[in-house]
Amino acid sequence: MTPIPVSVIVVSRDRPKALVRCVTALGQLRYPCFEVIVVADQNGVAAIESSALGAAIKCIPFDEANISAARNTGILHAAGEIVAFIDDDAVPEPSWLTYLTEPFRYRDVGAAGGYVRARNGISYQWKARTIDAEGVETSLNLSADQPVVLTPKPATAIKTQGTNMAFRRPVLAKMGGFDPAFRYFHDDADVNMRLAKQGVLTALVPLAEVHHGYQGNSSRKSNRVPRDLFQIGASWAVYLGKHCDTAKRAQVWARVQNNERNRLLRHMVTGGLEPRDVSAMMRGLRQGYSEGLSRKLADLVPIADCEDTFRRFVGNETAKSEVISGRVWSAKSLRTRAIAKVKSGHIVTLLMMSPTALFHRIWFHDDGYWVQRGGLFGRSERDSPLFRFYRFSRRVRVECFRIHRQRLL
Repeated sequence: MTPIPVSVIVVSRDRPKALVRCVTALGQLRYPCFEVIVVADQNGVAAIESSALGAAIKCIPFDEANISAARNTGILHAAGEIVAFIDDDAVPEPSWLTYLTEPFRYRDVGAAGGYVRARNGISYQWKARTIDAEGVETSLNLSADQPVVLTPKPATAIKTQGTNMAFRRPVLAKMGGFDPAFRYFHDDADVNMRLAKQGVLTALVPLAEVHHGYQGNSSRKSNRVPRDLFQIGASWAVYLGKHCDTAKRAQVWARVQNNERNRLLRHMVTGGLEPRDVSAMMRGLRQGYSEGLSRKLADLVPIADCEDTFRRFVGNETAKSEVISGRVWSAKSLRTRAIAKVKSGHIVTLLMMSPTALFHRIWFHDDGYWVQRGGLFGRSERDSPLFRFYRFSRRVRVECFRIHRQRLL
């Protein structure tokens, strides 16, 4: 089957190191036909252009603090039939595009979304959900690993998460792409709602996975503690103004404020915030909402056809994926082996275990290999027993089987 050309769009601001790691992981995708478009500030552009993969990337300077406008800039330069989005603080599994593009074989599918692993690389931060006109998200129970094409109920959309979603470019471009009135939050939900109103079908793809690291930015710290809620408040005003019944908006806004306050209080209890921080951020949330009410909700102009040529990215279509395993006290020599394998074009998972019951963690190393570290008797899946006896070789086989579809082992 002929692969569908895909344009992968990465928007970045103030995170050049994370951006380079993301692009490094994109370079290990086992997909034969894709290009990478980076829309970034000056530091991000400089970091990519000086990296080993810089010459293969469409790098677009963009210094406005508006993720929607940046995404639209990426779409303008996208020559692929499909546009896929991933955040700069996320990394994809090598199989990501292979799984994410599969539902687009069906012509009535206009969008697709995958699952998102949390910071520990094991738990899920995001799976399958719907969202309604009031911004309420409801989890869906998808038991199978195969893509599922879903038809939303009235005033409800199938939610795709901004760090792991794809669309047919003509469909997204015709509707004007993302609404720049959002700037930071809920622009993906707005697109989902607009697609649902047009009757466009969305597929959810469990095996299309990315790992989201939650790097800090101007609105949150790296530990997910908020710094400022102004843009969140403004985005809520825009979202409710576009999708929610007028008579319900005050009630919904009261619920949003209560939820945000409870979130801040939880961070205060754990020591992430002080009481004065809670008051200041709630004030910022309300100020943002007021400012958002004044933003013009103009009709979006279709995005023009791309005049750029398709710049095929050099991925690892035929790369061998393998596991290097050993004890933690051999970490230095294991890392040396992993780096050597990466330089020779392999996709490497370094599995290091200690004789303990420590929980496992997974992350993508800056040097281009995956690391899984934990106790020989500890759990990886968080619903597993706290302690289970294993011989080393048996545990390696168990962990390889757990990740073999995503890592293409």
